[in-house]
Amino acid sequence: MATKAARDLLVIGLRNAHAMENQAEELMERQIERSNDFPMVQARLRQHLQETREQKSRLEKCLQSLGESPSTLKDTAMSFLGNVAALGHTAASDEILKNAFANAAFENYEIAAYKSLLTLCQRAQVDGFAAPLEASLREEEKMATWVNDNLEKVTLSYLEKREAEAA
Repeated sequence: MATKAARDLLVIGLRNAHAMENQAEELMERQIERSNDFPMVQARLRQHLQETREQKSRLEKCLQSLGESPSTLKDTAMSFLGNVAALGHTAASDEILKNAFANAAFENYEIAAYKSLLTLCQRAQVDGFAAPLEASLREEEKMATWVNDNLEKVTLSYLEKREAEAA
């Protein structure tokens, strides 16, 4: 049986996820700007940035079908935090590594958020949400896998760059 509490929590979760994707968008835009020395990373970030924009659109459609909209306050706050987080790594000489670590954590956070939303959709007995949310979940899982699978390569690429600078 659907409950009002489940629906209300679903709306909050969808708004939070939209804000989360705003933060991800800001993070990736800043990382793309600063990752010219790592074309493999930059290309994957560009691909995931497009996926993120599609995820935001999916979330907006879910909210609209419930007669709701994203939270402008949450979106603005999370966009700001995304920029602050990205700037926090720019001073580090190993910025690419810190970004990779942060991306690994953030992708897993997003995975957890989408799994929670899928659970709430079932409990709230909302039709039509499973497919778009599962698509977003799969994209986040693929990105998390890519980050984890390429961490060694990114680390060694960074090391080679540093060694070349020292020579």
